[in-house]
Amino acid sequence: MTRDISEAQIRYITTTIRPATQQDHKDGQQSHQKIHLSPWDLKSLVRPYMQRGLLFANPKQRKQDAEKIITQLKTSLSCALDHFYPLAGRIATTAHDDNTVSFFIDCKPAGAEFVHASADVTIAEIMDSTHVPRIVQHSFFTLNDVVNYDGRSKPLLSIQVTELIDGFFVGCSINHTVCDGKSFWLFFNSWCEISRRGSSAGDQHISCLPIFDRSCLMNNMEKDLPIRFPLSTVESWQGYKYIPPPLDERVFIFTEENIAKLKAKANSNITAFALNQTAKEDADHKKVIISSLQAVLAHVWVAVTRARCLDPNEVTVYYLAIGATGRLNPPLPKLFFGNSSMGEAATAKVSELLEVGGFELGASLLNAVVRSFDDAKIRSFGKSWMKKPEVNKMDYYLSNNSLQTGGSPRFNMFGNDFGCGEPIAVRSGSANKCDGKITSTPGPVSGSIGIEACLSAKTLKALENDTEFMRYITI
Repeated sequence: MTRDISEAQIRYITTTIRPATQQDHKDGQQSHQKIHLSPWDLKSLVRPYMQRGLLFANPKQRKQDAEKIITQLKTSLSCALDHFYPLAGRIATTAHDDNTVSFFIDCKPAGAEFVHASADVTIAEIMDSTHVPRIVQHSFFTLNDVVNYDGRSKPLLSIQVTELIDGFFVGCSINHTVCDGKSFWLFFNSWCEISRRGSSAGDQHISCLPIFDRSCLMNNMEKDLPIRFPLSTVESWQGYKYIPPPLDERVFIFTEENIAKLKAKANSNITAFALNQTAKEDADHKKVIISSLQAVLAHVWVAVTRARCLDPNEVTVYYLAIGATGRLNPPLPKLFFGNSSMGEAATAKVSELLEVGGFELGASLLNAVVRSFDDAKIRSFGKSWMKKPEVNKMDYYLSNNSLQTGGSPRFNMFGNDFGCGEPIAVRSGSANKCDGKITSTPGPVSGSIGIEACLSAKTLKALENDTEFMRYITI
């Protein structure tokens, strides 16, 4: 009989981790500098923190080994904060004479939070569960009920290392105003590099030095920083909390072979309508290719729409988080640490998406949205947003006819080795979740893709019973 691990007892010890040294940085900037925030940062002010975590096996199962790992993680985190010093700071505000308020990162090292927890749970109890156990979502991460605006007093980075019976889970919560998913994994990868090397306090070498300067993204718009919000708007955020509705969550794995089948199917009949009448040629006369991820997400879009039993005349919306790296001119530095992504929406009538050829239509629509995201569009967003700053709460996405996807299978997740082996699974917390949140990750095997689907219990059950959807899934 499978026991209910939601009742497992968890014990917590919380400490504050500060940068190992507080010396001048190589760029000549002090660790207590101010970093003014860009439109891409500020639009997330009242949304929840990002939460991602990795599950590791520990075959030794000895208490002294666990204690050694915890000490190593604390020491290496302190060294990592020397390079990622904004994560040890806080969100700060400046009140202006015209009844407006602006925000910046105060990099004075107030410290990151480190929580050492232990739970009487095995790896098998997590991995063998069809749905992501609620204990993982709600008890293996911190700051579940805070929003980025709370970073004025809450830590911008909180790590929880949960010791399991035969392994450990590293859950990371980062304020989304400070960085996006790409930067999240840049930090995590660097922390692992330091830990794996066994660096002592004060070791200043990492292979990828982050760049915090927003001017490379702002393209001369930085002269208009800081961006000001009306005081009345800021006051309306006081005490705001996002409480997700009851949802179930499952990770679906698409193998490289099945991804290739979906990609071939999507590219065999690209819909001219979705490509703005350009048929199979874009403005540069290059053949349009549906990517592997676009094909997988189109498959998910059609199946979830079918599972929801929506009115055929309704419009269904798919929001994609698209990064600016590689799309700007001049290009954004690969090691830029901040937010550079934007949400763009593909829309389709339910009846069109569910008829024969609807999968190809969905893939083409997603592809068209991604292709439209160029330098001009990114710059236009920044300029118009600065004229009228607007932030969306999570309630904005609460709709039975929409999906939204963040994350990327390109992020280095399974290569994160702290010095005791690579992870065996990627999971996320309860924050930032709504009905229709689809998170993409690399799969556990090279070339595979993981899709973490967060849906109502009724919709998820219908999805699992959908033979057309499940035939591309690894059980």
